[in-house]
Amino acid sequence: MTRPTPLLGDITLDAVQHIEHVLDGGHTSTAITGLDGELQQRTGRPSHRIRLLGEIFGAEAADRLAAIQTAAADGAELTFAADIASALELQKVVVTRLHVAAVAGHTERYGFELVLAESPELPPPAELGGFGGLADFGLGDLGFGDLGGVLDDIGDLAAQVAGAVDQAMAAVEAIQALAALADLALPDPSGLLAPLSGPVAAIGEAADTMNDAAAAIAEAFGGA
Repeated sequence: MTRPTPLLGDITLDAVQHIEHVLDGGHTSTAITGLDGELQQRTGRPSHRIRLLGEIFGAEAADRLAAIQTAAADGAELTFAADIASALELQKVVVTRLHVAAVAGHTERYGFELVLAESPELPPPAELGGFGGLADFGLGDLGFGDLGGVLDDIGDLAAQVAGAVDQAMAAVEAIQALAALADLALPDPSGLLAPLSGPVAAIGEAADTMNDAAAAIAEAFGGA
């Protein structure tokens, strides 16, 4: 039975003598006290590796060799087809190693070693979910899944406090205006303002304290 000719991109490798498929399982070994053997934890499958040994010969050997060398030098992703890779579902590969040797005593004849590595497509961009996309790690079960709602509530509360600060500042300005009556020395022949002089003076002193406090709160919440 004739085996299919390996193809690398549009390059036909019709004199390949040896093909290997190498795959590291991606396991990390961890020694456990009292355990015969080692715990095997998989961190992820590395790329498939394909190693080919073959020859290039004939009248067009130099051109075909140049095509392989260009593919290796460019590092571009290429398709690969061979019976040894039929079950691997390879989409694209890149050339990670090329070793070429001229065969002594022969013209237009070259031996080569070609190593290919799987180059998978990137996954789609991640989408943020609950708790900044960390819900998949179990943080959603800890009550952090609706953190966005909590932040919205905090923002609403901050807006309410800012509104209260604005009202407090308006009240302070009114109190300061009232306190200024104590310094006007208006004529008061009937004595109507006399009972107010003491309380108004006290309010004036309190207004200064309230003004400083309100200004500090406004600054903390982004107010002027």
